[in-house]
Amino acid sequence: MTTFSKREILCGPLAALGAGALGRAAPALAAPRAMAPGAIANGRFNATHASLATYSTPEWFKDAKFGIWAHWGPQAVPGRGDWYARWMYVPGHPHYDHHLKTYGHPSERGYKDIIPLWRAERWDPEALMARYASAGAKYFVSMGVHHDNFDLWASKHNRWNAAAMGPKRDVVGAWQTAAKRQGLRFGVSEHLGASHNWWYPNHLYDQFWPKLGIPYDGANPAYADLYHDNRTEPFIDTKASWYTTNPAYHQLWLRRIRDLVDGYQPDLLYSDGGLPFGAVGRSLVAHLYNSSIARTGQLEAVYNCKDSGTGEFFKEGMVQDVERGVLKGINPLPWQTDTSNGDWFYSDDVKYKTSNEIVTMLADIVSKNGNMLLNVVLRADGSLPPESDRLLSDLAAWMAVNGEAIHGTRPWTQFGEGPTEAAEGMFKEKADYSPRDIRFTTKGNLLYAITLGEPRGVTEITALRSGAAHSQGRVVGVDVLGAGPVPFRQTASALSIDVPARLPTRHASVFRIHRA
Repeated sequence: MTTFSKREILCGPLAALGAGALGRAAPALAAPRAMAPGAIANGRFNATHASLATYSTPEWFKDAKFGIWAHWGPQAVPGRGDWYARWMYVPGHPHYDHHLKTYGHPSERGYKDIIPLWRAERWDPEALMARYASAGAKYFVSMGVHHDNFDLWASKHNRWNAAAMGPKRDVVGAWQTAAKRQGLRFGVSEHLGASHNWWYPNHLYDQFWPKLGIPYDGANPAYADLYHDNRTEPFIDTKASWYTTNPAYHQLWLRRIRDLVDGYQPDLLYSDGGLPFGAVGRSLVAHLYNSSIARTGQLEAVYNCKDSGTGEFFKEGMVQDVERGVLKGINPLPWQTDTSNGDWFYSDDVKYKTSNEIVTMLADIVSKNGNMLLNVVLRADGSLPPESDRLLSDLAAWMAVNGEAIHGTRPWTQFGEGPTEAAEGMFKEKADYSPRDIRFTTKGNLLYAITLGEPRGVTEITALRSGAAHSQGRVVGVDVLGAGPVPFRQTASALSIDVPARLPTRHASVFRIHRA
């Protein structure tokens, strides 16, 4: 079969064809009425940078350190991983080949035909949430809507939603109820901003026989409310074309995401990218913050997004998110890594992170004033694959002993020491740590030293040598969490700690250090 590259498909002759060349009359996107000025909840915030710059991150987020995300929806059905709804319309991509062999040609059976197959028949949000809480999560984030334009709540503005089709359940609402029962803060994620351009390929067609020129099902006007009516803005480069310039779509996004915010009153809202659509996006964030104050009497809401060259990001008005990566050193403001133990959506063929990798990543992130938001992969039916099941069990065992070195902590004067530091930036999360790599956190007068490898014999911490300017006092006691006091010596070269022959937990170990 002749195949074409993504750039050939999206930038070549086919990309220049309009609706007439496709032989279909595509209706223009009807522009919803813009929100009236008074639609933003009354309060101290408005849609200006100056107003939002007065934001201060709430204490609950600073204390939480670890959240779990259900990055879950119809795209889990094929078992091929992330971005299935896009790549199934791109010949030459493995997702296109899988779709053709498994479901049929996308001119006949497209993404609309995947949605009914997502039934979530084994999904038990209450049981899962209990496990998430045991694993140390202090907040939980539900997918609200991915780039596939399918709402996971009882949407007032989109007939393509989980309450009406697929599982026929209010997924966001059920997750919220379960999170509250476990005492977890609740958040939602929206990926809708990029959907308009991201899903451009569903309007195209094969450039080879036997389906040459036959439009994919996205070109059918009957499904324009799922597939959009975009004919002019292909998504090629994330910085240039992640968000549409179409003002009608900006208002549609605002109505949909405000419905999500008003209906479920989340403590956290995440956008996949920078803040979308300028003043339109800022008005939504102002509404989120003002609604939180009106509801609780204080600002409890968090909005986080990426500083990635798309949309807006200003550090004073929101919490920075770093996808699959970290920031360098201790950031003065709280921030968040979002990552997954596998692919973003369930895949039959993917290498999962080990429990050790997750624990050491978490310690590194927290030592730098960050939080980890971890997607724990779910199968399409709502069950846990073995790798996710094992991870939750391992995290529960580790947190039961060592959680005090994570939750409610703050950075020390330096984040750590040792030969290994994770590279700064998105998609650079791989690091091979050793027992000599130490990360520090503090709580009150206590200092925690977390080893990112399994220590043996004697552990030496040079940052705590006697007389060091930043050591902040003489060490008067050291114990291993879960094992009790251990011998130590503080010299001019290092704090030397005798490691017990048997450690209480696998993965990283924690020394609790008392200073005079």
